[in-house]
Amino acid sequence: MTSLALSVLLALVSAVCYAAGAILQEHVAATTPRLAAAPLRRGSWWAAVTLNGAGAVLHVIALAYGPLSVVQPLGALTIVFALPMAAIFVRRRVGGSGWRGALLATVGLAGLLSLTGTSRAQALAEQEGVWLVVITVSTIAVLAGTARLTRSPVIRSVLLAAAAGTAFGVSSVVTKNVAVEWTWDAWQDALPGLVTIGLLASGGVLLSQASYRGAGLASPLATATVVNPVVATAVGIAALGENFRHGTPGTLLALVAALVASTGLVMLTVHNAEAEAEAEAATEAATEEAPAAPAAAAEGPGAPGHGGGGGGPEVPEGPVGSGPQEVPDGPDGPADPGTPLLLPQPIPRQPTGENDPGPRLPECGEAVLQHHA
Repeated sequence: MTSLALSVLLALVSAVCYAAGAILQEHVAATTPRLAAAPLRRGSWWAAVTLNGAGAVLHVIALAYGPLSVVQPLGALTIVFALPMAAIFVRRRVGGSGWRGALLATVGLAGLLSLTGTSRAQALAEQEGVWLVVITVSTIAVLAGTARLTRSPVIRSVLLAAAAGTAFGVSSVVTKNVAVEWTWDAWQDALPGLVTIGLLASGGVLLSQASYRGAGLASPLATATVVNPVVATAVGIAALGENFRHGTPGTLLALVAALVASTGLVMLTVHNAEAEAEAEAATEAATEEAPAAPAAAAEGPGAPGHGGGGGGPEVPEGPVGSGPQEVPDGPDGPADPGTPLLLPQPIPRQPTGENDPGPRLPECGEAVLQHHA
């Protein structure tokens, strides 16, 4: 096996590891309470971290055996691998719009990275490294703060994924800078860079984990996958002496590729926003219908409004106990027609005429109507 074939194989396995890690991260985000340390108590989250670490190691080894222009575009296949893997393992449906958006984002990203070339290995100056870290931390803070103030889950997810991609991209730049300056005799000089790499990588993992909450898999994954190499490429061109191939025509083609990748990202964002709106509408409809069902079930043959109840409130029987009796008006005016008056027993028939034995006390439970002047 040639070194180029080995680098391609390692890059493909790296993309599969990244895709599997992203799926696990999204699953943890969807099934874990909204607490900062909650994912740390899940074994699946640590499995996702392990897969992402394995993908990073394989990617670095692939770069050692093959050129950057070949290995980096293959890393964009993470999106292509993630969507079918999510459909198979977690039964997540991906519509036609999602597939088209992922394809455009991948093609645009691959075209952009394939046009990126390097002139020579160049390290950052100490002052340039400090300014790079300051600008990166400020950008991440602005994106994360804006995401915290945003109500839309999809927009919040995209902002957090962009912050994660920025952290990963600058971490790659610092890694390359440390690799260029590395010497075993003075390895302690690389400690600040190693600490910076650890902090940026850890922050990127936490931000990417938060980006998967409430917005699905495709949109945050596509955002981080596009922002990561774009940031690294921009810093490489500005500070590390890298450039696009083929001069001015290559630069124009790179801009077109970036536009294609952005179009795919927008399609993924709109697709997830529509899916979220449909899910919310279905949830609201189910919530509105739920109270009506128990109320209908509670109505029985003897309940008001059914055939056995005569279609209205109960009224007391008349003097002979054979029919309804009109409820007399109270002392404060006519009784409210909408409020039923239920008496515990029928009103007793008072004797009249010569056989009238005189007044008597009512028995327990009897209701007696008093006449008022």
